[in-house]
Amino acid sequence: MKLYLESFSLASRSEEDSFILNYPYQLEMQCYSHTNVYPFKIFPQKLLSSLSFEPITVFYGGNGSGKSTLLNIIAQKLKVSRSAPFNDTPYFVSYLGYCDFSLAGTLPKESRLIASDDVFDLLLERRTVNEKIDRKRNLIFEEYEEARETPFQLSSLSDYSEFKRRNEAKRQTKSAYTAARLPKELNGMSNGESAFSYFTNEIKEDALYLLDEPENSLSPKLQKELAVFLADSARFYGCQFIISTHSPFLLAMKGAKIYDLDAVPVTSKPWTELENVREYYEFFKNHEREF
Repeated sequence: MKLYLESFSLASRSEEDSFILNYPYQLEMQCYSHTNVYPFKIFPQKLLSSLSFEPITVFYGGNGSGKSTLLNIIAQKLKVSRSAPFNDTPYFVSYLGYCDFSLAGTLPKESRLIASDDVFDLLLERRTVNEKIDRKRNLIFEEYEEARETPFQLSSLSDYSEFKRRNEAKRQTKSAYTAARLPKELNGMSNGESAFSYFTNEIKEDALYLLDEPENSLSPKLQKELAVFLADSARFYGCQFIISTHSPFLLAMKGAKIYDLDAVPVTSKPWTELENVREYYEFFKNHEREF
């Protein structure tokens, strides 16, 4: 199994304090508040200064715990490609100056961050196209009914195309007539199936991938399938993954190193000790007799 990113260090508490006490007044004017210094003032409070990585590393934590922020910091420092925007501030570049990392060789150029917004944009694009197709389908239905019910006389050569269309409507069923004139939908898959296919299509061999809550839009069954795909990609196809997630199916991937960002200090834990996994366990345990 390959490892591209070995370790990553964040700004220390003393470095953050020094910056905040001496930051340029231009940045204060842009942010309007000396308290809004994101991404500063997040990780020293968690006693988190450095991270070491495995072929699969997972950031776990509740909303606001810093999972996505960590991914964005690593992605920006490593300069991997990305499409979705993120919560950038005038302080972000300054913060990156205090960060450092260690690579096990050369970082593949195919490495990238895939955010939930990337998947949502795909789903929205496909939905928009399919909605246009639905409107087109209704218009063709109306054309079909009008062609069959309204008499038409061929009076000149310029009428031939319309004459031919009306004859086709009279010879064909509505479905056959419509299918011949309607562009096909982008796919016949559900949102979840489309989201799953996005990952299987976009993730290539031999690269580092940072995935921000990839379980969004996926059913439990597809989350399990994604976990298998990611584990196989790391084991057999030279991929390294850094993932932020709440999904117990992704957290349970064999060999994954999990950082609990809800803990102080942030520590690596087995997936069975994480709070939301325990919540699931207690819920199903309490309802065991109903199964």
